[in-house]
Amino acid sequence: MRVYVIINPGAGQNRPILAPINDLFVAKDVEWAVDVTNKAGDARRFAEHAVGEGYDVVAVYGGDGMVMEVASGLQGSGVPMAILPGGTANVMSVDLGIPSDLEEAVALILDESHEIASVDIGQVADHGYFVLRIGFGIEAEMVKGADREAKDWLGAVAYAFAAQKALSVPPSLYRITVDGETIEREGVTCLICNSGSVGQGTLRLAPDISVTDGILDVVVLQKAQLTTLGQLAYEVVTGQEPSNEALAHWRGREISVEALPPQSIQLDGEVLDARKLSVSVVPGALRVIVPAGRI
Repeated sequence: MRVYVIINPGAGQNRPILAPINDLFVAKDVEWAVDVTNKAGDARRFAEHAVGEGYDVVAVYGGDGMVMEVASGLQGSGVPMAILPGGTANVMSVDLGIPSDLEEAVALILDESHEIASVDIGQVADHGYFVLRIGFGIEAEMVKGADREAKDWLGAVAYAFAAQKALSVPPSLYRITVDGETIEREGVTCLICNSGSVGQGTLRLAPDISVTDGILDVVVLQKAQLTTLGQLAYEVVTGQEPSNEALAHWRGREISVEALPPQSIQLDGEVLDARKLSVSVVPGALRVIVPAGRI
């Protein structure tokens, strides 16, 4: 087996990386190479290089932003991704049941019983791809408000604190088109979801949101339901099952969303400069190594 490892040295978890990876690979006679990112775009470029060089697996150590970049370089290639969780929340790895421990995640690559999940990705016109979700309004303000230092110290809890600051965001009218049908709904946040995981155990925005169903989901939270957001943040942090009955929910393969007036937008943790987004799902475009029995 030949494995190409891409590492984000600025990932949220501060721990030795190369020695435990090397120990496990050498013990199994695995040929491996490594590259370290320095700037945005490096991870995608490294992934494309690995595909061209014929590597069997591309492993990514970092958070969800790194996973998104590597997925962009691997999508459609057939080369499987191995996720080595190293970020703050690691939502995709939680969604797919990948161990949070580095040694266990590396051992999963070597486990002959592992499975390969065919994971959907979202394609955004003029903005590339995403693996988790796009957020308008409050969720984008949460991403902007949860700074690096806060996330390093508090992890996912930082987002709950940022949510409190974001409650002053004024509502917008969302003009949503789902597979040709247009809906208008006022709200303070609109999410276009590939993954429904919130990165805390089995907790999900909605139970039927899946990264393997060939469908994207749209969720809107209205102004009158701001208490729901605060309650949801509390439930996530305290490990309770979220009470999400108040979230309006649609499903489709081609989606566009425009907020009037415009709101901040985040895509897998990166803030975008855009007013309207057109999104489509690319079913099964990414192959990811997951534990046996996960699919």
